[in-house]
Amino acid sequence: VGVYVTDKDDKALLEEVVFDRLYWDKLDAGTITDDEVKESICSRLPENLRESACKVYDNWYRNLPFVEGIPELLRKIKSNGGRLFLLSNISKGFAENYATVPELKELFDMFDGLVFSGTIGTVKPNKEIFDYILSKYNLKSDESVFIDDNENNISGAKRAKINGFLFNFDKVKSLEEYCEVIL
Repeated sequence: VGVYVTDKDDKALLEEVVFDRLYWDKLDAGTITDDEVKESICSRLPENLRESACKVYDNWYRNLPFVEGIPELLRKIKSNGGRLFLLSNISKGFAENYATVPELKELFDMFDGLVFSGTIGTVKPNKEIFDYILSKYNLKSDESVFIDDNENNISGAKRAKINGFLFNFDKVKSLEEYCEVIL
């Protein structure tokens, strides 16, 4: 947000409105379009912030922080014969545009398959999204491990009979140690 506005109060307002779960939960579920979100966002903001709000919204995924050590860990898993699948609560717009960001494309190219909630209309922790990825990629639940940073999502995986690992992004070492045990 700070790239588009410098005023502290304007920045706080943009963050509050643009990243309101009111929109992002619907985006994740695929029940609202990017244009509908931007229209709603703009209706909640003063005229002088509307253009900046749309820029923030259109470019949020270009400014994602990367977790140090994850690409190396993914490469290690792949080199040990592991298969990787990404299951993400994320919008259809992200699914259609992530490849325009070289770092994201490079990261996602390491996966054997990708499932984005916004494109299929169901989100984690619903059992249906786990059943979907198992079916789409012909995976066996008892041979799969779901890794997530949200306990509710781990519970959803367990309802689909998939083992889960609760991951803390501040402690990549714990995931790396876990992967060494299961590989």
